[in-house]
Amino acid sequence: MPYECRTHNQSLVPSIDTKDPDSGPETFDARLRLLLVCPACRGELDWGDDEARCTACGATYEVADGIPLLRIGAAGDDEHKEQQAAFFDDADPEFETTRPHGTPWLYRWLLDEKFRRSLDGLTDVPTTAVAICGGSGMDAEFLAHTGAVVISTDVSVGAARRARERAVRYGLAILSVVADAEALPLADASVDLAYVHDGLHHLEAPLAGLGELTRVARHAVSVNEPARAAATQLAVRVGLSTETEEAGNRVERIEPAAIVSALERNGFSVVRCERYAMVYRHEPGRAARLLSSRPIRPVVRFAIEGFNALLGGIGNKLTVQAVRRSAAS
Repeated sequence: MPYECRTHNQSLVPSIDTKDPDSGPETFDARLRLLLVCPACRGELDWGDDEARCTACGATYEVADGIPLLRIGAAGDDEHKEQQAAFFDDADPEFETTRPHGTPWLYRWLLDEKFRRSLDGLTDVPTTAVAICGGSGMDAEFLAHTGAVVISTDVSVGAARRARERAVRYGLAILSVVADAEALPLADASVDLAYVHDGLHHLEAPLAGLGELTRVARHAVSVNEPARAAATQLAVRVGLSTETEEAGNRVERIEPAAIVSALERNGFSVVRCERYAMVYRHEPGRAARLLSSRPIRPVVRFAIEGFNALLGGIGNKLTVQAVRRSAAS
């Protein structure tokens, strides 16, 4: 089932060269904004310097420092999401903006490997993508390096600001947006690829977020989450993983069968469903530095790849990639 995402009309978001002085952030921001809609009614947005107004229902949304704040309801309406947002608002700005740049080799290689696996079942790269629960833009940066222009959404204003700074600092075609993963400000089938990495498990209702992914994806979905696995329980027992996030919310690990079933119900065909083992801390520690020593890198890589070749099927990580059935045909 080939994944082909270059056959649709690309007039809204043409190819952007971030090294071209005429294709700077203002240019692709304006073009990507054309893909955004009112999260309440999905009406068209009329953009001003400081706010966006829905031409259908009249709702208005703030634009703060160039970042659209496209969340429904007033601050504090959802305690779970406000707790999540507040925690990530206060994260280390420099580390979050730059990671994995400047981190030990092992940390960078693991994240590169995780991203490679997340697209491995898709035979072409997207032209447009959305990364939901995108944090400080690391996922969007990975996608941008494939050639896509990317909308990165997160419930945290602080994270969205860091994603915007990442885009400016590294010259990336990324539009950062504050949005709720369960009410995305995108029209149906409006982007080629809908992508999530370690995001659904932040939600009280992960499958609601998955439903939004399938709604906005024109061609493909990539879901990358912690899996319920014996290896995960062992990692929890020895302190390498937790059942509760630092933000205080429970980690809602999802059964692979539930993701596959939801994707198929929503008109997608699964092209890859794979579990594998991978353990790393959010911030690399002494072990990551020691195992990044140049002489032992080949041994470390061989050991990890060998373990996954033999026992990856019981691993603690899950990637599921699917294409819309109408696109696959």
